[in-house]
Amino acid sequence: MNRIQMNALALAVSLGFSAGAMAENMSKADYSTAKDKIAAEYKSGKAACNSLSANAKDVCVAQAKGVQKVARADLDASYKPSTKAHYEARVAKAEADYGVAREKCDDLSGNAKDVCVKEAKAAETTAKADAKAQMKTANANASAKETSSDARSKASSEKADARKDATADKVDAQYSVAKEKCDAMAGAAKDDCLAKAKASAGK
Repeated sequence: MNRIQMNALALAVSLGFSAGAMAENMSKADYSTAKDKIAAEYKSGKAACNSLSANAKDVCVAQAKGVQKVARADLDASYKPSTKAHYEARVAKAEADYGVAREKCDDLSGNAKDVCVKEAKAAETTAKADAKAQMKTANANASAKETSSDARSKASSEKADARKDATADKVDAQYSVAKEKCDAMAGAAKDDCLAKAKASAGK
């Protein structure tokens, strides 16, 4: 990443943090102002990418878009806090990271590029699975505050299910990466690679 990209990214990231800090107990007008500031900083960050070319420019634009998306989600989560809003902020971060990683893969070719894309997707899937598990756990904990034993039992079951779902999503994502890496091989080596990938994923 060059100096212009770093400056644009640093500016946008600092905006995200300041927006989050401002959001506590902010008025609707303050929220609107913060939202406008995020949009302005995005334009500035994107404009800084114009001096670049080819894939470097694509990566820079993806970073600017990602920072804007995360800043907006964080602002919304701070302005109207809720379990769902915090979940959506984590999803926005996962998607922004994926967008940048995916663009960086374009610098590669062949199987290396395919593996890069799969790894980027696996990282996004993992982050989203963790976000979903955290949201379900938070909701289950809220339910567990009820006094009935039935409620506590249900909450415990929901937390276990959330962890199980998250683990399954992560295993599937890693299996997809492993299979893609096997594509660079042939014959018995490829068969052995696929067999190991299946065994590791419990397929």
